[in-house]
Amino acid sequence: MKLTSTFVAATVITCINGFVLPRQPKITTSTMASNDEETVLYSDAGEGQSKNFSKDKRWASLNPTVKARIVKEGQERAIRNKKKREPAANKKRRMLMHYKKAMIENKKMSRVTRPLAPNSDQRMKLKDIVIGETYNGTVISLTDFGAYVDVGTECDGLLHVSQITRSEFVEHPRQFFSPGDIVDVRVTRVNPGLKKMQLTMLPEHILEEEDEEEEDFEERISLEELAIDDELWGEIKRVTSFGAYVELGAIEQGWLHFMDHPEFEYGSKPRDFMKVGDRIRCWVSNVEIDMQRIKITANRPNNLPGPKREIQRLFDEEY
Repeated sequence: MKLTSTFVAATVITCINGFVLPRQPKITTSTMASNDEETVLYSDAGEGQSKNFSKDKRWASLNPTVKARIVKEGQERAIRNKKKREPAANKKRRMLMHYKKAMIENKKMSRVTRPLAPNSDQRMKLKDIVIGETYNGTVISLTDFGAYVDVGTECDGLLHVSQITRSEFVEHPRQFFSPGDIVDVRVTRVNPGLKKMQLTMLPEHILEEEDEEEEDFEERISLEELAIDDELWGEIKRVTSFGAYVELGAIEQGWLHFMDHPEFEYGSKPRDFMKVGDRIRCWVSNVEIDMQRIKITANRPNNLPGPKREIQRLFDEEY
């Protein structure tokens, strides 16, 4: 009975106005041929899969050089974006590592090749060095207090900043030397037991004068004997970028600032009007006994009375 009902329902549906309609088959995929080209009407593949297929096909068609350049640019862009999001602590640590690497490279570049190997048998012993003799050496390294020079002995000699020149103040030996420079130095002191050697580039007469001054140290003026506004005569010994050191006959040299010089003009440098060896008249402006310092001025203090001729001239003008 159920089979008969199903057949009757199918016959009624398919028969209309006396003729039978053909049954339509289920279409899954079909193609239409036109001018030998195939057009896809329907596909079971998803939309995303077709896009990926076209992208992969385009990527495969690119030149290998272009592919490599695109990959490299993408990697660099990813690294830049990562650094932007990097925490401040990590960035500081990374910059410190770069700084340390740069310092190591600079140290390697500054190394100097010695004329003789450090353990060479051709090197002289310190006991064979003649004090006062001039030697030709190579600057090995620079420090804040001087330069180490290899003169062919078993240890490097120290050339202190105070033994380079007296014409100007030496703040750092790099003002005159660089590692690897060839210099002529004289030996002033040698201690074979401690493996130490002191060098100088000053002329002999300057060292002799300094030795004489050291011998007369007991006859020098002590800082306790100096008072403010005391008048002194001195000789300029060293000129710096800010003033000059003046020999006053005291146990310490006096410091004269360049603005306290009577010839000072705005825009001028101390070396324009201060020369080593110049005699200068000065007055004590400050004494620091604890620090062993004497500050002087070359301008006459205003609170001091003038000479008698000035007083007489003022008296005549008033009357």
